[in-house]
Amino acid sequence: MSPKKPDADVPPSLLVVDKPGGMTSHDVVARARRVLSVRKVGHAGTLDPMATGLLVLGVGAATRLLGYLSGSDKTYDATIRLGQSTVTDDREGEVTTTTSAAGLTDDAVRAALATQVGPLQQVPSSVSAVKVDGRRSYDRVRAGEEFELAARSVTVHRIDVHRIGRPTPDLVDVDVTVSCSTGTYVRAIARDVGAALGVGGHLTALRRTSSGPFDTGQARPVEDAAGALASAGAGDGVVGLTDAARAVFPARELTAEEAVALGHGQRVPATGAPGLHAAVAPDGRLVALVEDAGQVARVAVGFPPR
Repeated sequence: MSPKKPDADVPPSLLVVDKPGGMTSHDVVARARRVLSVRKVGHAGTLDPMATGLLVLGVGAATRLLGYLSGSDKTYDATIRLGQSTVTDDREGEVTTTTSAAGLTDDAVRAALATQVGPLQQVPSSVSAVKVDGRRSYDRVRAGEEFELAARSVTVHRIDVHRIGRPTPDLVDVDVTVSCSTGTYVRAIARDVGAALGVGGHLTALRRTSSGPFDTGQARPVEDAAGALASAGAGDGVVGLTDAARAVFPARELTAEEAVALGHGQRVPATGAPGLHAAVAPDGRLVALVEDAGQVARVAVGFPPR
C-alpha cells in the first residue's frame, strides 16, 4: 500500500462558508478537503441538506475551536407552512396530514409563535442527527423503526414575524427570524406551532444567518474560501487562528516569558477573570486557551508552533 500523501501546508484557520441547498455538511467538508489537500477539516454545527447559510469549518489546529463554537447561539431565517404536517417536519418529507388553515387569523398565528419563545422542553424532529442507542434517529426512521425522542432543554430568545401570507386558501406561510440556543430545532418549532393551532406545520425554507460571532456577511462559497486559504493563506471567508480565537474568547495578552511557559505546558499567574481566554504571544501567535485554576492559569487547549 502506498503511503498517504502528506497534507498541504496551509495555516490553521476557520472557513466561514455559505452552504447551498442540497449539500450535506459532510459534503461541504469533503469539498474543502479536496480544494485544500488537507485531511483535518471539520465543521461546527450540522445543517440539513435542505438548509442553506452559515457553516463554519475548521482547518488543521483550528478544528480545536469547533467544539466551543458549536455551542454558541444561532440565528435562522425560516418559512413555516401551516396546514400540512410532514414526516420530516420540513418540505423534503412526505405529507402525513392536511388540515385547512383558512380559519386562522394573523393574531392567532403570532400568539402561537409567542408560546415558543423562552426556555422550552423541545422534542427534536425524529428525522434528525440525535443519537438513540448509538444510532442517528434519521437512520432508525428510515429503517422503519418506531421510537420516541426525549425532550431536551433549549432556549428560544426571540421569534420575529416578518410576513404572513396565504399561498392557497387552505395554507398559511409565515416568514420568521429565530434566535436560539444551540440544540434548538426550528423544524420542531414549526411542528409544535402547527400542532397548537390544530392544523399541522412544517418548514419550507431554512437559512442559518449567524453562529456565535460569525454571520453570512462574512461567508463565501466553500470553493472560494478554501481556494483563498490554499493559494494565499488568507482572503474572503478565511479567519486566521488567532483572529478566530479572539472572536470566540476574551484575549489574554502574554509576556514573552509567559508564552514560553505555556508553550511548555507550565502554569502562569491567574488573571481573576472567569472562563476560557485566548492566550496570545507578543508576536500575535495563539499559544493556548487558558483558564484560571486558583492562583494560576492552566492550559486547556494548546496550539504548538507550526
